[in-house]
Amino acid sequence: MATNPFQSKFTPKSLTFMSTSKSMTPYSKVIEELESKGYGDGITIGKHGAHFGESEKQYSAEELTIVRVYRFEGESNPADESVIFAIEAEDKSQGYIINAYGTYSDEDNAYYDDFIRGVKMDQLRGL
Repeated sequence: MATNPFQSKFTPKSLTFMSTSKSMTPYSKVIEELESKGYGDGITIGKHGAHFGESEKQYSAEELTIVRVYRFEGESNPADESVIFAIEAEDKSQGYIINAYGTYSDEDNAYYDDFIRGVKMDQLRGL
């Protein structure tokens, strides 16, 4: 049986890589999983912070924690990559951010890069 050189048995359980068409889980399934676990609100990042869904409450990066990362890679072009971050706030609000690279990148959001770099990561907590 051939092994996938891009798949490591040492990958942390909480970091999910989806890299081949045979094993790829579509976005919709990941979003369904997140919604079933209470992470149903998309998070929008703006000049004054981030907010969950339709909520007007703004969160700073320091108030948020990334608890799970789902990575998707394009089959024909590895540069067509996207990531879904499952995120929790200190007040227990939960949601997700979808970020794409390449053609569908979030380069038009001037606040995204600086904001996401400030968010803590604690994947050991998991979902």
